[in-house]
Amino acid sequence: MSKPAAIALLCLVVICGMSPWFATAAVLSDMAREGGLSPWRQALLSSGVQAGFVIGALTSAALGLSDRCDPRRVMACAALMNALATAGLFAVPLGSNTAIALRVIAGAGFAGIYPPGMKIAVGWSLRDRGFLVGLLVGALTLGSALPYLFAWGGGTAWRPVVGAAAAASGLAAAGSFLLRLGPHHARAAAFSARSIGLMWSNRDIRSATGGYLGHMWELYAMWGWIGTAAAIGFGRRLPEDQAASLAAMTAFLAIGLGALLCAPAGRLADRIGKARVSAAAMAGSGCMAIAVAVSFGGPVWLSLMLILIWGSFVIPDSAQFSAMIADAAPPELAGSLMTMQTALGFALTIFTVQMTPLIAGWLGWPAALALMALGPAMGIAALRPLLRRAK
Repeated sequence: MSKPAAIALLCLVVICGMSPWFATAAVLSDMAREGGLSPWRQALLSSGVQAGFVIGALTSAALGLSDRCDPRRVMACAALMNALATAGLFAVPLGSNTAIALRVIAGAGFAGIYPPGMKIAVGWSLRDRGFLVGLLVGALTLGSALPYLFAWGGGTAWRPVVGAAAAASGLAAAGSFLLRLGPHHARAAAFSARSIGLMWSNRDIRSATGGYLGHMWELYAMWGWIGTAAAIGFGRRLPEDQAASLAAMTAFLAIGLGALLCAPAGRLADRIGKARVSAAAMAGSGCMAIAVAVSFGGPVWLSLMLILIWGSFVIPDSAQFSAMIADAAPPELAGSLMTMQTALGFALTIFTVQMTPLIAGWLGWPAALALMALGPAMGIAALRPLLRRAK
């Protein structure tokens, strides 16, 4: 199998495998109406996924699964687990402890799709890793956006959306067996604690991880709640049904636009520097977070346009933090280090995803959206050592 075909198939598997991520967030209003869910329970359906990802990623990093095992088998098992956990929502009460547990299980499964997928991608090249990981993150982003598209087509009813996401994950499990490993794929013979220690002892890896944490402060809070925030903002100017439908499409387009820009950003990063591209993207996303907050409840066309621009800035830098790890790490330890980096980032998102609707309830959605800009500011500061070297 040629490199382009192998990467294209990998991206397709990731798109399908990541589709259950926002399967509940995209239809949360329908679930809340049917199940009478409190805001805390609603948030747990989303933050539970983040918590599950952290559990799965830490377990994977500790066992060195991405470096010691065939990543294709890891992805197949994880995607099948996600399909079953997502379909299980049909059999349990909405918002119940069991439903939240199923979302945690699905989150753990995503840790078996994204980091192993990065491991496969970087194994296909040494020179254009920014581009390859950018393609993979674009696929992840598009897959994450699919439930919003399903919600728009299904009238925001929760059952068709959840069913479609579960089916897509099942397809990912089957497709994983067709994947191929690249010529630069490296496998570790045994787990080494040194791989985790490098996260702090290696200056480049430490700086890239700090930048990633700032990026993640904003990313999943924005992705997880922009549909809800947009529906409320649009609802000040439109009837409720129209506002909800437009908000679902707006969320899909905002996340999807970011997906389209991941690969071009990766190509640019390979030319001018990964830290430079990452800092520029974070500066843009931070500014747009504030702009969306200021325009909240204003003209629908203006809010929609600003949300789309925000979505185009919020994700293209994500791949570069992983690529920086791959560049700085020993090849046989790259998978574990990238997994640990993502685990730390998603641990932070448990807080931001859970707290965002609570802050919105206390201070209003404009304040909650504006506070997301703190992440990019912190991320740019963390990248300063790499940025100084790039001059």
